Amino acid sequence: MDIFEAKGIKPMLISEQLEPYDDPGSIFELKLDGIRCIAYCDDHTDLRNKRDMKLIPRFPELRDINKSCKEKCILDGELIVANNGLPDFYEVQKRTLMSDLFKIQLACSKLPASFVAYDILYYKDKEVTGLPLLERKSLLSDTVDESERISVSRYVETNGVMLFDLAKEQKLEGIVGKKKDSLYWFGKRTKDWIKCKLMSTDDCVVCGYIVKDNNMVSLVLGQYTHEGTLIYKGHVTMGVSLRLLNQQKYTVIDNSPFGYIPKGNDEAIWLEPNLVCVVESMPNDKESFRQPVFKGFRDDKTPRECINY
Repeated sequence: MDIFEAKGIKPMLISEQLEPYDDPGSIFELKLDGIRCIAYCDDHTDLRNKRDMKLIPRFPELRDINKSCKEKCILDGELIVANNGLPDFYEVQKRTLMSDLFKIQLACSKLPASFVAYDILYYKDKEVTGLPLLERKSLLSDTVDESERISVSRYVETNGVMLFDLAKEQKLEGIVGKKKDSLYWFGKRTKDWIKCKLMSTDDCVVCGYIVKDNNMVSLVLGQYTHEGTLIYKGHVTMGVSLRLLNQQKYTVIDNSPFGYIPKGNDEAIWLEPNLVCVVESMPNDKESFRQPVFKGFRDDKTPRECINY
């Protein structure tokens, strides 16, 4: 079936390493802190996240990005909301949870979203995923006329370390290196695309919470092994109330979802492992996170996608 009509595309995934690098066989792009999306553009725009959820109802300011595309196409990119000049993941996630039309319109006018395209998967009437990356990049630039709500990701060749230093200076998330001749593989993670991040960002399963003496709330975190076992990953402080958690759908359970009570979790309220949150931390080699910061909940990933690498 034609992939434009079928929808449900799983975007190509990115491997991770800690140190930036130079490579004459690669291009390097800035990594933006937003939501990975697939845009189906024809006589209207259908924008979907990795779980195939339609996003235009929550980001109506992006409904006309198809008018910036010269041909029918499918674009891979990042939906971002800039706040004080920098992408703000929390603002994006906050919007994905909204259902009130008035609040959505208010958010649109205050902090409008934009879509940054960095790949093209379909052009006119056929897939172009079998073309080398640089050919797809050229086709992407020829297809998209940039506007206020849609832009094309810029890149540099070879000089990943230089771009990483620039990202650090601008307080951005990091960079992505991509092999110039890489093809596009739906839903696969390969070493052809590698991200180097200033801070490590992990998707975690919310397995419980603890209310401390000072009313601070800590979330109990977990991730799955490749074999499907849920393992304990420590805590992250969410804030001074349960308000954010109570905006989510969760179920309290009697026993630890890990099958045992990890040390320091005797007072935990255990939850069914159905919620996903994002944790930013300093990179390390240990089982728990170093200086973790709660970045928000996300509904574009399933708990089973939270893998411990």
